[in-house]
Amino acid sequence: MSSAAVVKPRQDTDDYCVAPDSVHPRIGKISYENGVFYHNVDLTELPNFSALKDEVEKVIAELSWWQSYGVDSCILLSGVIGAVLSFFLMSSSNFPIFTAGVILLGCCHSVLAIKGGHVAAHKAVCQSAMWNRLLGFFFSDVCGTFPSDASYEIHVKGHHPHTNIMGLGDSSTFKAPLLPAFLYLFVAPLLLPIITPVVAVMTLWGRWFQLCRFLVIASFGLFANLYMAMTIAGCTLLGSLAITVVSRAVLAIPYIHVNIFQHIGLPMFSPRHRPKRLYQMSVGVLNLSSNPILDICFGHGIISCHVEHHLFPRLSDQQCLHVKPIVQRFLKANGLSYHQASYTDRLGVFLARYSQLMVNAPPISHFVGIQ
Repeated sequence: MSSAAVVKPRQDTDDYCVAPDSVHPRIGKISYENGVFYHNVDLTELPNFSALKDEVEKVIAELSWWQSYGVDSCILLSGVIGAVLSFFLMSSSNFPIFTAGVILLGCCHSVLAIKGGHVAAHKAVCQSAMWNRLLGFFFSDVCGTFPSDASYEIHVKGHHPHTNIMGLGDSSTFKAPLLPAFLYLFVAPLLLPIITPVVAVMTLWGRWFQLCRFLVIASFGLFANLYMAMTIAGCTLLGSLAITVVSRAVLAIPYIHVNIFQHIGLPMFSPRHRPKRLYQMSVGVLNLSSNPILDICFGHGIISCHVEHHLFPRLSDQQCLHVKPIVQRFLKANGLSYHQASYTDRLGVFLARYSQLMVNAPPISHFVGIQ
């Protein structure tokens, strides 16, 4: 296999293989034939995942509690404090201060509902299973108006083990092929605050106990939000509802962008020809460049350490950040890809190739292991 070369796919399919040379000739080649990408990989050259796992566990074992969970806990706590503070800002008659309060509330909502809900679903807020479960209800059901049970089933049990597997974890639920590029990328995400609870109810429909529990907990969260808007900010009920919707849409556009940028456009594998896990996460996941706002509001595991998060989903955001150099070095040293791109670069790709990426079905990839 050392003489294997990379066969560059046709121009109209390049968007789906971000780097045609993502597999080093030492371990295999990628070829394209009759609408299918073939990832021909020498299994004897493919590194063992346990080797990377041992290195990562060694780094994690040397981290203090503060390094593993303390920093993230402070960020989450600041989300609660900032949310309360935002209502005091919104009580001002000064429009810029009022606007700052709405934006602050939106950012804090993302810290709690997205970052907090995500790490809680992965049981990575802390080491206690009980506290992860309870915090999952708070972050997801109370703050995010989305059931933590559904988050676990869809994201942890579905998306993660089946990353970029067609029909199982291919991120197709984020596609809306009837919408043109501008509407999808810059307008439709603003409806997320309204769509989210509807999707939540539809997801739990038929599981009446879970649905009733969610409705009770989510109603409490919504009531608390409206109560503070009315009593602290001095808004009317209608104004409080408007503030809730607008604030939760503050980071809705980048939220949708991030979810499609990091998987769509990368190889999508047939369920019958799925790759080894290390290879699957290497070619099917992309890290976005670090962004202070998104790193804080969404978490490192969602933004700049997404590859690390997919390889080790039980790690906290800060733990992912600490093992990032280890993962990057290991993958590159063993001839595997380590996809990275800036937010603006990916946005440019999706604007230029929207039909290929978000409307048309992607070409299927087959993993071919060669002994």
